[in-house]
Amino acid sequence: MWCRSGDPRSCRSTGSEGIYEDSSLVIRDDRIGAFTVTYKKLEKEDTAWYWCSAGQQRTPVRIMVKPPPTTMFHCKVTMDGEYSVLEGGFLTIPCHYGPQYVSNVKYWCQGKTREFCTSLARTDDARRIGPAVEKVSIFDDPVQLVSTVTMNNLKEGDSGWYMCGVEIGNLWKADDVGYTNIKVIHGLSAVHSQVSGEEGSSVAAECVYSERLRDSVKMWCRSGDPRSCRSTGSEGIYEDSSVVIRDDRIGAFTIIYKKLEKGDTAWYWCSAGQQKTPVYILVTPLPTTTSTSKSTPPMTNKPPTHLAPPHLESKETWHGHTHLLAIMVVCLCIIVLGVVVMVARKLWNFHRKDSVLKEVAKMKAKYNGNSGDVDDLESVAVVFLNKNSEEVLLH
Repeated sequence: MWCRSGDPRSCRSTGSEGIYEDSSLVIRDDRIGAFTVTYKKLEKEDTAWYWCSAGQQRTPVRIMVKPPPTTMFHCKVTMDGEYSVLEGGFLTIPCHYGPQYVSNVKYWCQGKTREFCTSLARTDDARRIGPAVEKVSIFDDPVQLVSTVTMNNLKEGDSGWYMCGVEIGNLWKADDVGYTNIKVIHGLSAVHSQVSGEEGSSVAAECVYSERLRDSVKMWCRSGDPRSCRSTGSEGIYEDSSVVIRDDRIGAFTIIYKKLEKGDTAWYWCSAGQQKTPVYILVTPLPTTTSTSKSTPPMTNKPPTHLAPPHLESKETWHGHTHLLAIMVVCLCIIVLGVVVMVARKLWNFHRKDSVLKEVAKMKAKYNGNSGDVDDLESVAVVFLNKNSEEVLLH
């Protein structure tokens, strides 16, 4: 299997046929000890860490996409200058060469000079068994112009300089070679120093250890809380309602956290014997869309579409009632104002009429009391200009 680190969905496997191919990737398993991954049409975004895996074993590979070189092929043997691996583990090393060396013999030896380099594997060795069985093996792929060296069950004594070479086979030109320094270390490390998962889900952390730690008790602890420590014990496994720890007894143990909660976010420790390494677990909240979709199915008898209209209708009805009430209040005010105006006008007219009648009565009384002034009375007239005002004019 071939996976991009941190992206389980990117994993591609050879399946039962031993081959996988799509527009950007080809994976071929030779069924004798090696499988080759070929990336096509590389892009800058393809630069990342990847995983080669076979069964429970896996090893990291770094792909670096560089600008195209001025030449199409390697003019000489090239390889990475340094590798580190835990004791008891294995290492796969690619060794690139130019097209002029397609038919040449490739070899792998231990040492820093050709004269004092101990031969470990050659492509012309008919006794080759396969990289899965042999301590050291080499496989040549002339199509990809790369020879691949595999070293198994490495010990601390295997640390040192190694040479990948192309045999030229004449006295006038030395072999074309590349060098690398391999460090086999004893200890423990985490495959990923940080893992994350959503609330309610599960997350897995993996720690790998060297050969001398195979029989050690493996332990998982929350940093700063010794009471939280859980160990595999003699059976190589521990399990409860929230965590599972499994030791494969060959170089790795896996911790699976179940039913994650927000409070599980913290630093933890993988430990084997006296060795330990930190791992950070980050619990992220569930997306809002996820929680909505999960709460919708149980409401099949009362879907949200049936609940929304009553709220909308009551709100609209309230607005309608408020509007109607305002109109009624305005109309009532107008009516009251009209009634007040009419009453005021009636009272005013009555007051004016009463004043005129009193004035006429006073005038009659005046003239009735002065009989000698009859001639003057004859020249007096009361004129009503209109019924409402009843103004009096005396002439």
